[in-house]
Amino acid sequence: MKKKRLITLSAVIAAMLLAGFLLVGFARAAEPADKSRTAWLTERLIAHRGIHGSTGPVENSMPAFRAAVEKGCAIELDVQLTKDNKLVVFHDKKLKRMFGIDGNLSVLTYEELSKLKLGSSSESAPLFSDVLAMVKGQTPILIEIKNEGTTGVLESILYEELKSYRGQYAVQSFNPFSLKWFRDNAPEVLRGQLSGSFVITDYDVEYAGTTRLPWYKQFILSNLLLDFESRPNFIAYETVNVSGSTLKALRSLKVPVIGWVIDDEAEYVNSKAYFDGFIVNTTNIY
Repeated sequence: MKKKRLITLSAVIAAMLLAGFLLVGFARAAEPADKSRTAWLTERLIAHRGIHGSTGPVENSMPAFRAAVEKGCAIELDVQLTKDNKLVVFHDKKLKRMFGIDGNLSVLTYEELSKLKLGSSSESAPLFSDVLAMVKGQTPILIEIKNEGTTGVLESILYEELKSYRGQYAVQSFNPFSLKWFRDNAPEVLRGQLSGSFVITDYDVEYAGTTRLPWYKQFILSNLLLDFESRPNFIAYETVNVSGSTLKALRSLKVPVIGWVIDDEAEYVNSKAYFDGFIVNTTNIY
């Protein structure tokens, strides 16, 4: 009798493990796109917020994007909405790191924001439409959607501005539901799921307004367990604080895996075996 119960219990456990494995596989599923559409993600280095640095242009500025065009690099940039729903290129939720103001970008109109200068430069945060008009398809653009709230408004405004653009581009976001919006409403747009360890420093919270997620949200997002909603065409994953098992799981999705963010040549060399392409934060490897 004991042997029979043991066999039954073993069968139940095996079935539960199999069901869990299949469930994770479903949750993580991606949607491969034609390689001709995703080739630029792996064939070019992608300049993180444009080419910028302490002795060069400031991040997410028109000069930083012009420098990327001149170098033949793809451009990574961030978009979010001002109080009056103008789509601007800016990374942080808070204004403190770039402007020295203790408040959120979302409380400013574009006219108010345009009067502020990025860092110690003479540059203002540009409108996304102005960046498109300058790039004119000369290099691909990787657009990070900064949306932690309800999806729909930001995404639809972004799509409207992209409809008439003739250059190569893709959208990416840490928010799977922003990508789901594109999957449902604009499936022709390449979409990428951003993820990583979600380790946030006190500086990030204080100066950039980065949200520190509770452990269960970190677990779900770092393991791509909402990808059944976004069905990404590529993955953009953090190159540090990542385990070998996670990298193996990412490779099994059969879509390009882009590493972010490379800070120096040594890090680039060490990561080449694990990622198909890179978002980079340095000009040393261009």
